[in-house]
Amino acid sequence: MFVAPDPGRLRLRNSTRALSGVVLAVAVSELCGLSLTASITGGLAALLALFTVTDATVRDQRVTTALLPTAGFPVLALATALHGITPARDAAFLAVVFCGVYVRRWGPRGHALGIFAFMNFFITQFLHAVPAQLPELYAAVGLALLAVGAVRFVLWPIERRTPPTAAPSALPGTGLARPTTRQAFQATAACALALFVGQVLSEDRWYWAVGTAWWIFVNTASRGETLVRGFRRVLGTLIGMAVGLLVAIPLNGAPVPTAGLVAICVFGIFYTAAVSYSWMMLAVTVMAGLLYGLLGVLDPSLLVLRLAETGVGAGCAALAVVLVLPVTTHATNDAWIQRALHCVHAATAEAAARLAGDAGADPASHIAELELLLGRVRMSVAPLVHPLSPFRARKARARHVIQLLNDCAREVRGLASVAADPTASHDARLAAACWRVEAAVEALTVGEMRSGQATTATRETPHQSETEAALVHLRGLEKALSELAMPLGTAPRSPLVGS
Repeated sequence: MFVAPDPGRLRLRNSTRALSGVVLAVAVSELCGLSLTASITGGLAALLALFTVTDATVRDQRVTTALLPTAGFPVLALATALHGITPARDAAFLAVVFCGVYVRRWGPRGHALGIFAFMNFFITQFLHAVPAQLPELYAAVGLALLAVGAVRFVLWPIERRTPPTAAPSALPGTGLARPTTRQAFQATAACALALFVGQVLSEDRWYWAVGTAWWIFVNTASRGETLVRGFRRVLGTLIGMAVGLLVAIPLNGAPVPTAGLVAICVFGIFYTAAVSYSWMMLAVTVMAGLLYGLLGVLDPSLLVLRLAETGVGAGCAALAVVLVLPVTTHATNDAWIQRALHCVHAATAEAAARLAGDAGADPASHIAELELLLGRVRMSVAPLVHPLSPFRARKARARHVIQLLNDCAREVRGLASVAADPTASHDARLAAACWRVEAAVEALTVGEMRSGQATTATRETPHQSETEAALVHLRGLEKALSELAMPLGTAPRSPLVGS
C-alpha cells in the first residue's frame, strides 16, 4: 500500500495528467461564468471521463470519450425532470442501474458509458439539480469533455509512448450465467434495497447508499470479491470521515484552501486506485466533504450520515450477492487460475517452437497476457487472503498458489528471453522438457493431476549455454507446476475459498 511499485512512474504521470484535466475543466466552467453547481458537475464529469475510459487503443479511447454525452445527457435530462417526483425518480434510477451494468458486456466502452450514465443521475441527486439548470449542466459537461480530450490526447498523450494495457476478457457464460446479466440483476436488487433503506435514514441523502451498492459491483466477479470490496469501501469511508472532521469542517467552505485540498483528493483518487480501494475511498470521502463545504451544507452530522448510508449500501450489496444468482469465489478462482495455466502452456509452446528454429514463433504476447491474468487471479483470491478471513488453512493454500503461479511466470519470462537469443538452438532435451510442461498444464487444467503424479524433472547439471539456460527455466517451471497439483487437486468441498 505504501511502497507499491510504479514502473516508469506511470501511475504518477496518469494521476498528474488527470488532475490537470479536472482543473482545466473547472477553470473553463468558471471562466465561462457558469454556476458553482455547473462547475462541480463539469469537474466530476472530467474525473469520470479520465477514470473510466480504459479502451485498449488510443483511437478507441477517443471514440468512447466522444460518446460519453450520448449516455450522460439523456440521463441528466431525465434525472432533473423527475427531481420532485419520488416514485418515478426511483424507478428511473433503478432502470439506469440495470442498464448501466448490463452494457458492460460490450467491453471497456460499455463499461465507461454505463458508469457515466449512472453517475450523471447520481450527481443530479448530490447537487439537487432542477430542470432550469439543465442548459448550463450540459454546457459544463461538454466543456469538461473537451478539456479532457485536449489534455489526454493532445497536450499529454501518455498512451502514444506507453500503449494502454488491455484487460483480460470476462469469464464466459450464457443467459443468467453471463457475468454482466447476473450482475445487472444483483446490482439492481442491491440498489433497490439500498434506496428503500437509505430513504428511511434520510430523504435528502439516500443516494449515497445507492452509490455505494453500485460501485461495489464494479470490477468484481464473485461473492467473496464483492464482500471484500464492501468492507474496504466502508473502511475507507470511515477513515475519510475522520479526516473530514479534522479538515473539511474547520475550513467551512473557504474557496481557496478547499479547492487546493479537492485537487489533492483528485490526485489521490487516481494514484491509489490501482493499489488500495480503501485509500481511494478515503480520498473520495474527503473530497465529498469538501464539496459539501463549498455548497454550504457541511456539518458533522452529514459526515456521520454519509458513513451510515455507506454501511447500508455495502450491506445491501452483500445480501444481493448471497441471495441473487450467487457465484462462489471458488468457481471464479478456478476459472481464472485455469486461464493463467493455459497461458503458461501457450507461452511455453511458442518458446519451444522458437528454440526449435521457428522464427515466426513469439511468446511475448502470451507473457503480457499472463501478467494481466495473474493480476486477475490475485483479485479473485483476495477474499481468502484478506486479514479478516477466518479460513487460515485456505489462506495459506491460496498464498501458496499465488507464489507458485508467480514462479511459473518468472520461469516463462526467463525461457522467453533465452528463446529470443538468436544463438539459441534446438536440443532434444528442450523438446522433451517442453512436452512435459505442456502435459503438466493439461493435467492441471482438466483435473487429472493429483499430488504425487507430477512429472519429474531431468537432473542434468546446467551449464552456461543458451540450451542449458532454457533447461534451467523449464525445470523451474516443471517444479512449480508439480507443486500446484497439491492445492489445485483437492476435493471440491475443500476449495481455495470454500464459499
